[in-house]
Amino acid sequence: MLNLQQLSTFVTVLSEGSMTAAADKLFLTQPAVSQQIRNLEQELGVDLLVRGVRQIKSTPQGEILYEHAKRILQLVSLAEIAIRSMGADMQGTLRIGTLNSLGLHLMSPIMSRLLKFNPDLSVKVQYEKGEELIKLFKKGSLDILILPDVQKEFNSSLEGVEHKFLLKEEMWLVGSGAQVDAAHEIDMIQIKKYPLVLFSDEYPTFHEKLLKVMKEKNARYDVVFESSNVGTLKRVIESGLGWGWLPAHSVKKQVRSGRLVRIHVKEFHYESDLIFYYKAQGDAKVLAENFYDIISHQEKV
Repeated sequence: MLNLQQLSTFVTVLSEGSMTAAADKLFLTQPAVSQQIRNLEQELGVDLLVRGVRQIKSTPQGEILYEHAKRILQLVSLAEIAIRSMGADMQGTLRIGTLNSLGLHLMSPIMSRLLKFNPDLSVKVQYEKGEELIKLFKKGSLDILILPDVQKEFNSSLEGVEHKFLLKEEMWLVGSGAQVDAAHEIDMIQIKKYPLVLFSDEYPTFHEKLLKVMKEKNARYDVVFESSNVGTLKRVIESGLGWGWLPAHSVKKQVRSGRLVRIHVKEFHYESDLIFYYKAQGDAKVLAENFYDIISHQEKV
């Protein structure tokens, strides 16, 4: 009989793109993840994954299971959100500040479910640059701040606040699945192979480190399009205009489907902790902590 843990592991392996990445997200060892997949394949009597490829791919049977497993896990998540929120003090107003790219994949999936079961809850989500959000949070205009580590990414600090880890965020170089060649690993000097679609404003320290490494390697690039809107950039890259770095969580679905291809750059890797900040004192403290429990649980399902 299939169990939810195996289904969750299987879905995570495909959505993350590798056994190692899935193990990191699930806080398991890579052999433990592999064993769960083997057990699932033995239970069903079919191969679910194509072995021997750099990017994890599903067999036709695996693709069918993936689509059904996602729906099953979403229904379980919906039930748990309803139960957790109904048993918590979810009433009042929450003012949340985050980046556009984070809000799209982190906030949107949970918000309609949360509000459906909590009619006395009102939520305001504000998208700005990280530096502006930090200012608004310090002024008291926001109750919750969801950002990459503010010290590392924005060279800032927050006093008198609580903070909790949410997840790891990576930056991936991606190109159009229809145009990028089969060699999905390059040296930094090869970055000039395609024009660059630039993701601006949201991750300043990432850009500083990228430019530093490119300068050290005497690499160059030609920017043909620039925007801070992840949705727009994904469509531009899919069209084949160029390739660009985007937050991993915003492109994993397109990479898994083959619409985008991840290009590994040997000399450069960037990741940051995504942190949930909230005031240590105040009326919204309990509400913020209850919201964290719900949103962090969603990331584990």
